[in-house]
Amino acid sequence: MPEHYTRIFLLSHMRACTSLAGHILGSHPRINGYFEMHISYEDPSALDKQLDVLQRYETLKPDSHYIFDKLLHNDYRLCPEQLGRTDIKILVSLLAPEQAIKSIVDLFEKKETEDLYASPEEATKYYIERVEMLTSFCRSTNQPYYYYDAELFRSAPETLLEKLTDWLGLDSPLSKRYQVFSQTGQARMGDSSELIRRGKIEKTGSDYSHIELPEEALSRAWEVYRCCRSDIIACAADSLRSL
Repeated sequence: MPEHYTRIFLLSHMRACTSLAGHILGSHPRINGYFEMHISYEDPSALDKQLDVLQRYETLKPDSHYIFDKLLHNDYRLCPEQLGRTDIKILVSLLAPEQAIKSIVDLFEKKETEDLYASPEEATKYYIERVEMLTSFCRSTNQPYYYYDAELFRSAPETLLEKLTDWLGLDSPLSKRYQVFSQTGQARMGDSSELIRRGKIEKTGSDYSHIELPEEALSRAWEVYRCCRSDIIACAADSLRSL
């Protein structure tokens, strides 16, 4: 196992600008990886698997130092204390519920086959359960992590990228422009919309005003988000929050 690679893990939920984050990080000359690998990291062998998955699609960059993955589902766990001597950098991010849930519904409504998450109720259930799981991780881990509000990719990208550059200890700054890779836009690899193919941060997001969310479910999602976000920030080594 190549122990010299520091692992970067982004813990978040679907439709929280995680594909954008992955592409920006993965475009840095020192970072390998940009897509979701669908791996649980519960023992050192998972790091070998991570490297194998990455190399199926991409070649490791010369003089690179980091490997990136993102975990967006409760089926995949990160157990830092069980990964041996590997250096780890953890990022945690949330997007406010209304935009996130509507974006999930919109994405899965467009799929050719019927999908569970096309239902506003099921999308809301996923969001709540995922945010609660992230909070449980943050409360229990001894590994320091950096929290940021996903909205900052659109409202204050320069500030966010500067902070992430510092937290990760990169030797050159992250850029608002990014590469389009071999798996960009592919199913199960992240964002499959045309937006991710543009190669730069777009300050205006998509319009989901046509999607209606049940009032009671949305109210519950907001309650969970506010409480959990507060706990996640309180446990973070550092954080950047939108106003």
